[in-house]
Amino acid sequence: MDDSTRHSADTAPLAPNPWVRVHSDGTVVVLIDRSEMGQGVATALAMLVAEELEVPLEDVRTQFAPAAWAYRNPIFGEQLTGGSTSLRAAWEPLRHAGAQAREMLVAAAAERWRVPTGECQAEAGSVLHPDSGRSAGYGELVAAARDLPVPRRVQLKPAARFRLLGRPTARLDIPAMVAGRTRYGLDVRVDGMLMAAVARCPVTGGTPRRFDPAPAKALAGVEMVVALPHGVAVLARDSWSALQGRDALQVEWETGALESLSTERIRNELAAAVAAPEPAFRSHGDVAAALSGSARSVQAVYHTPYLAHGTLEPMNCTADVRADGCDLWVGTQAQQASRELAAGLTGLPKSKVKVHTLHLGGGFGRRGETDFVGEAVRLSRATGRPVQVLWSRTDDMAHDRYRPASCVWLQAGLDSGGRPVSWHQRIAGPPLAMDSIQVAYTIPNQREERIVRDPGLPTGAWRSVGASQNAFAIECFMDELAHAAGADPLEYRLALLSAAPRHRRVLEYAAERAGWGRILPADHGMGLAVYRSFGGWVAQVAEVSVCGDDIRVHRIVAAIDCGFAVNPTGVEAQVEGAVAFGLSAALYEEITVRAGRVQQTGFDNYPILAIDRMPEVEVHVVPSDAPPGGVGEPGVPPVAPAVANAVFAATGVRLRRLPLGGALRTAGG
Repeated sequence: MDDSTRHSADTAPLAPNPWVRVHSDGTVVVLIDRSEMGQGVATALAMLVAEELEVPLEDVRTQFAPAAWAYRNPIFGEQLTGGSTSLRAAWEPLRHAGAQAREMLVAAAAERWRVPTGECQAEAGSVLHPDSGRSAGYGELVAAARDLPVPRRVQLKPAARFRLLGRPTARLDIPAMVAGRTRYGLDVRVDGMLMAAVARCPVTGGTPRRFDPAPAKALAGVEMVVALPHGVAVLARDSWSALQGRDALQVEWETGALESLSTERIRNELAAAVAAPEPAFRSHGDVAAALSGSARSVQAVYHTPYLAHGTLEPMNCTADVRADGCDLWVGTQAQQASRELAAGLTGLPKSKVKVHTLHLGGGFGRRGETDFVGEAVRLSRATGRPVQVLWSRTDDMAHDRYRPASCVWLQAGLDSGGRPVSWHQRIAGPPLAMDSIQVAYTIPNQREERIVRDPGLPTGAWRSVGASQNAFAIECFMDELAHAAGADPLEYRLALLSAAPRHRRVLEYAAERAGWGRILPADHGMGLAVYRSFGGWVAQVAEVSVCGDDIRVHRIVAAIDCGFAVNPTGVEAQVEGAVAFGLSAALYEEITVRAGRVQQTGFDNYPILAIDRMPEVEVHVVPSDAPPGGVGEPGVPPVAPAVANAVFAATGVRLRRLPLGGALRTAGG
């Protein structure tokens, strides 16, 4: 062993598992195997380790884990961040990881002092022996602990002994963000790197038939033009030259089969699909018989549009493909898929592909895709240089993986007291529109039909996916039933939730704190909704006013049952963010298509919620001893129906299409 190797071994950290590193200076490093996109997961996962390891959180540092099988998300079976699964998946494994390191350090101290381990205890980054008054910091025990066997079974702390978990905690990454030290994909610079901008067919699925690279190559800064299967890339020494070169390209496109696609055609096809009966996907009881014997029938059709993700940081990836390996620097939600894609495109073994995960300037599911990663890998391989692919905002809008459009037909039969005796639901849209369909209400006869109709626009996960659409239809229709029965919307729901106690609890919680039933000013209304998705139960009460065709949301009160709240501050922030995200989609957002071309090019014609339109948001975390559930996505689905139901309460106008602003204008204000 040479001196450098001996020195390296002497200073090696205690690393009993893939997540925890305890260094000789007492610093603890937690490897974060999920992507941080503002949801606070890096802090929450570090808290799990710190609690069991018995270290102050300020002594913990975090770094992103590499792409590796050890870091797979056990819920998905791959290394992927999404579905509000990060804490659900890590709740026991990361606590176990911290406890392993703790027990090894305690054992090392006990061996040093020649006392039973049961007489020692870990506390605040040290091991104590109360009987003798001796103590040793973790750092001075690292070398001895490294030589001990890693315990397979460890005792996790009961909740009654938690010092950190369950307490409001400031995020670890905020100081670096405020100081501008946080590194995003757009910040990556590699020696010899080229910047690339890709011209893509304006019609989805189109490909280049022929192109003239000369006008682009004539521009200063442009170094080369490279054809891709789906477009043409201009590579330059800086991003401005790459974008200018792309604009100068002359490309003739093979537009393909979607050139006649339009928003009107999509809406009509989906509406026609739900008009015809289909075999049941799920049913119980006899809906037809119950409907024929009911005192009254209620029927409605709801439409939701395609939506873009609109992340603040557009898609980007830097790739360096060499004969001996490939490095990717990327803000991604899908490390494993990115590595496998790069290995497939380069012919390299997966072990030779390194994924350097960076902070994400917004994800919402979009960065679970790998199309932008593939572009960077292809171009680096073709040029023999590191390449950063940068999407413009127009690229981002026109070539997204959209939340799908959908259409939902609903029919219910009410008995003489107004209580539903049948519920018939028919949904049409691309496959993702069938996600998270749930009727929590006790209705004796139910039937659900699913009709897959994919107009062709590429679709992908979007924060809360199909729950954002199906909650809108289900919770608005439940309001319609309450109105038909002449009942209060809250009491009507509560009477049907006897078999859904967690729904009932959050609904009562939110309604009480919102002052449900109080007298409101003229043109104001309150509406509510409750939904379970991604392991979280959320109820919301919205207060709105309507003037002409202008909907202003003044206040939203939310209650969430997410099981045990690891960091209540983080939960509140996530729900507040979900309200802003959901409200933006509910009021304004819509992707439209004409002649196969997406019409939206930026936030000028794809408006999002402005700060002066952000309502007061009040979040209540319902206490729970259940294991942690989901947080990031469950706050989105109730927003649109709560607001739509409030609009009805204020105006008597029932809106059955999103966005609500456009629907109200169509309804005449």
